[in-house]
Amino acid sequence: MTEDHHRLKTIAYRKIIDLSHGIHPQIPRWPGDPEVKFSAHANLETDGFYVRQVTIGEHSATHINAPNTFDPQGASIDTYSADSLVVSAVVIDIRDRAATNPDYALTIADIHTWEAQYQPIPERSIVLLFTGWQAKWHDPIAFLNQDAAGVLHFPGFSAAATTFLLEQRAIAGVGSDAHGVDPGTDQEFTTNQRVLKHGGLVLENLTHLDQLPAQGATLAIGILRLQSGSGSPVSVLAFVP
Repeated sequence: MTEDHHRLKTIAYRKIIDLSHGIHPQIPRWPGDPEVKFSAHANLETDGFYVRQVTIGEHSATHINAPNTFDPQGASIDTYSADSLVVSAVVIDIRDRAATNPDYALTIADIHTWEAQYQPIPERSIVLLFTGWQAKWHDPIAFLNQDAAGVLHFPGFSAAATTFLLEQRAIAGVGSDAHGVDPGTDQEFTTNQRVLKHGGLVLENLTHLDQLPAQGATLAIGILRLQSGSGSPVSVLAFVP
């Protein structure tokens, strides 16, 4: 057994922030994805207890994507290790650019600007993109921002920035408060595919990113271990020092 196995790991925090949206039938939903439905399965009056049946897509609400979304040989969500679901986070705020350009894509220059203010992004961190889209969550039309041709318009990571983060910073994954880590105009899902191919985490539809520091928070990601799942709605808790 290596020395690392004996090292006590701790999470220092002053508060815990829930980064997950509540789930209900009116949440923004990717075009064509299953509807969110709640239906009574058992009632107190007739059955003595209350249970609902829930229908939701694997990539709806605050959720995580798995490699088998794009690769039939890729890992499914039920194979993720517990260790991989606790990660340090950095937050890059692009709200000013996204406010004037909904198709804005994070650049390598943006990353260098962030690092000049803080520090080089630590290895095995998850990089969260704070676009400001969390404020639009209660208006599905504004959140998805779909044009007449069916194209969605919201910010995300550029392909170049994603490759840089994976190859030069060895990140653990990416996340966003928008409905995708890719800009809505990227119908090839380039960032999703590259990160998942590297075995990284992909979180989408996060919220409360305004309550996180630029660095120092630790995320605990609670998945549903859906057999052969392509993803899962998640509960994401941020431990803030």
